[in-house]
Amino acid sequence: MVTQYRFTNAYRAADRVSQDLIKVIYSGTQDPEDVLLRVLLFRFFNKPETWAALEEARGEITIDDFDVERYSRILDDRLARGQRVYSAAYIVPPPPFGERRKHRNHLRLIEHMMTSGLERDLASAPSLEAVFSRLIKFPSLGPFLAYQLTIDLNYSTLIDFDEDDFVVAGPGALSGLAKCFPNADGVDPADLIRMMVETQNEQLDFYGIDFVDLFGRPLKLIDCQNLFCETDKYARVMHPDRRGLGNRTRIKQQFSPNGRLAAPFFPPKWGLATVTTA
Repeated sequence: MVTQYRFTNAYRAADRVSQDLIKVIYSGTQDPEDVLLRVLLFRFFNKPETWAALEEARGEITIDDFDVERYSRILDDRLARGQRVYSAAYIVPPPPFGERRKHRNHLRLIEHMMTSGLERDLASAPSLEAVFSRLIKFPSLGPFLAYQLTIDLNYSTLIDFDEDDFVVAGPGALSGLAKCFPNADGVDPADLIRMMVETQNEQLDFYGIDFVDLFGRPLKLIDCQNLFCETDKYARVMHPDRRGLGNRTRIKQQFSPNGRLAAPFFPPKWGLATVTTA
């Protein structure tokens, strides 16, 4: 019954669009400003086709080439031809930079972030939480989006923290936690997620689940955060009597096979025993 719906991978880094992002991070110059620009530009639109259109028009994306007006015209043209520039996965609300169109405001936000000293602050950040605290100060980046972007940056060479250092539960995860732990009122959602990470082997053994990990890498906080979000979605169809948060009762994203998956690629600093390269 649920096979008609789209769910994420158990590992966030193995999701299709996260895979695209990781390849984008490592396929160009590793100059810190260029890496930061690529992460922001890819993830704010979150659509590989949009990134491909920018690359096709501008060549290698670098800070020296980035110009709000030039890049805006490329996206204007795509919209004029009826093509989308955003993914439906999660949308960054339009920041208040005075432009008439959403994508132009996001490009202004990227420009603002690039000139704010963010790259310098990332280089001196003492923890994953410190990175999050810096990002959440930017307009339109609430807790969920700031945390997701923190994880994106942690895939790169800009920062390198353990993903088990810090977690922020998004709206979907909060609803999934409410369905799984209906009597956990007052317990910090981050503590529940951490408990699942720390006891994952015992949980898998108890339920007899033959789980295939990520080339020896266990589930991290970000992965279990995502899994609670997916549990919320799954339960809407299979366990509609389980009450979560909000009024969502159906799964929006339909699944349709899209051909063979490309070989996976993960941050080289993880040292996973894969045989693929970017």
